[in-house]
Amino acid sequence: MGRPALAGIDLKVVMLQESKVYYMNTSQQSCYKNVLIPKWHDIWTRIQIRVNSSKLVRVTQVENEEKLKELEQFSIWNFFSSFLKEKLNDTYVNVGLYSTKTCLKVEILEEDTKYSVIVTRRFDAKLFLIFLFGLMLFFCGDLLSRSQIFYYSTGMGVGIVASLLIIIFILSKFMPKKSPIYIILVGGWSFSLYLIQLVFKNLQEIWRCYWQYLLSYVLTVGFMSFAVCYKYGPLENERSINLLTWTLQLMGLCFMYSGIQIPHIALGVVIIALCTKNLEYPVHWLYITYRKVCKATEKTVPPRLLTEEEYRIQGEVETRKALEELREYCNSPDCSAWKTISRIQSPKRFADFVEGSFHLTLNEVSVHEQEYGLGSIIAQDELYEQTSSEEEDADPRYPIVTQQNNFLT
Repeated sequence: MGRPALAGIDLKVVMLQESKVYYMNTSQQSCYKNVLIPKWHDIWTRIQIRVNSSKLVRVTQVENEEKLKELEQFSIWNFFSSFLKEKLNDTYVNVGLYSTKTCLKVEILEEDTKYSVIVTRRFDAKLFLIFLFGLMLFFCGDLLSRSQIFYYSTGMGVGIVASLLIIIFILSKFMPKKSPIYIILVGGWSFSLYLIQLVFKNLQEIWRCYWQYLLSYVLTVGFMSFAVCYKYGPLENERSINLLTWTLQLMGLCFMYSGIQIPHIALGVVIIALCTKNLEYPVHWLYITYRKVCKATEKTVPPRLLTEEEYRIQGEVETRKALEELREYCNSPDCSAWKTISRIQSPKRFADFVEGSFHLTLNEVSVHEQEYGLGSIIAQDELYEQTSSEEEDADPRYPIVTQQNNFLT
């Protein structure tokens, strides 16, 4: 029975085209058909139908012409919904990139009302900012959850916005259970969110007319919110911080997804963000696994042993290096000369060593050869060179007396 009645209604529908302005002065139905397939560069593109009028008008959005015909029929639902719809003189209707057709009905409420309708396709900076905000929340959530500035500023912002919910909740406690007003407060959260949305849509007009009251409200509620946050203080428990971090990251993913108009690209960006954020863990795990596999497969090569000649040369080099370091320390200001001399048996021999003389005597080298073998060839050469030079410089009347004496204790 409904179909013949709808078929009997004759509608004059204006098919809208992009970037073309339509001027009207009567109630009119219009539709826009999207024929372009979205590309990857349309991720931040928004299609909007703008209705700008000289006086207040009521705009109703539907999916197709059949829904427009249903609006022309009288029904209880249409009657009540007409009172709930906002009456504005500048309305924006968002059109999805994948929607094939969008229709709207513009109803004028006063005579001599003129309005214009235009369809625009443009880059939306708000979508880009929403995406950037979500990106920041996701990658900086762990830092923000530990920041005191973020804690207090967020607490004040939430307090200012949520105060409308608190006021409605308190008013509902004073309402009698059988009052008709209580029916309005059923599902109070939805009604409160609707009021908040209505306030934000008309925020510019409210600020222009009632800026004194709005400023007083923001300062009062903001101070109360700051006091509550200051009383409880920032989060210190590690688990609470982790919960806040995960919440911020989840909100960031939601903002990133809602900031991109193409769903499959938005889903891909979310997956890439998740992989990038947690990439260090699988990469580190793969690196450890690779190192273990390499160690298990490669053959262990025993270290090469030194030959007797290499061992002797290395000992000579390290000994000579250690003696040079000892001479440098003895000549440095860090060495206490008097304390060092008081602890040694032969101060003159120590002084000669510091000045560059060899650290062993001929008798000490001979004793070492008798006990341990041939001894050090390099030490013998240096010792004999030093001895021969001393004999040449010495007075022949006084023979050289060699003694076995260790100058270091």
